[in-house]
Amino acid sequence: MLRCLSIVLALLGSVTIPADAQDISRGSECLAMAHAPRAVPVNLRRAAAKADEVAITYAGHSTYLIDTPGGVRIATDYNGAYRTGRLPDVVTMNRAHSTHYTLFPDARIPHVLHGWGDDGNPAKITLRVGDVLIRNVTTDIRRYFGDDSNGEMIRDGNSIFIFEVAGLCIGHLGHLHHKLDESHFAAIGRLDIVMVPIDGSYTMSLDGVSDITRRLRASVVLPMHRFATPLDDFMRRIGQDFAVDLRTARTLQISRDSLPSAPTVIILDGV
Repeated sequence: MLRCLSIVLALLGSVTIPADAQDISRGSECLAMAHAPRAVPVNLRRAAAKADEVAITYAGHSTYLIDTPGGVRIATDYNGAYRTGRLPDVVTMNRAHSTHYTLFPDARIPHVLHGWGDDGNPAKITLRVGDVLIRNVTTDIRRYFGDDSNGEMIRDGNSIFIFEVAGLCIGHLGHLHHKLDESHFAAIGRLDIVMVPIDGSYTMSLDGVSDITRRLRASVVLPMHRFATPLDDFMRRIGQDFAVDLRTARTLQISRDSLPSAPTVIILDGV
């Protein structure tokens, strides 16, 4: 086993990571593994340790709660409306509709991460909180007045957030409005679990988001923005390679070792 780990480390040492991803790649397993040779088994990332479970709870709309083995709680696209147990330690936001952010979060939340730049520059986040590394990849977003879009795009106004914890790479696509190019995929890196908007209109078309979902090749797909689109429509577009797992619980307990062997769309209870 030690010999195998030595070979893996040697291979990773020779990997060339794109220049625009080099800064955030330091300490990022997801980026390192994305650019490693395909022959390197993923489960050697933490071969000497037993995999810890992460709890992912669907709170509603685009808000998922991620509870790490180290006790860190994260809420995605946080607007303050969904109450599920204790306050999160970290909240991420995207400034599309008011259902995806709040400018007045509870002051007791230690880390409030905006997916848009507050100083005229793109948001650039690389933050370690306890046992989780949080980083972002910016995309463009349509400008909204109230809840209506005028079609104008704001450069770098949305963020895809990536959470790296317990050997898992978890991504939240946010309020995504356009296809991703090669630079986006390179900056995202490997994803084991991805949260995908499937409304088909407020974010992007079902065909577009289905293409992105297939390209990311995550083991688990967690739909969000589920209010407008029948699940069957989404499943037809992403293809027969994806299984569907309909749950009666709102919380998914998952570890690196319990990832499904085939790509699976998991529908947690909720709306």
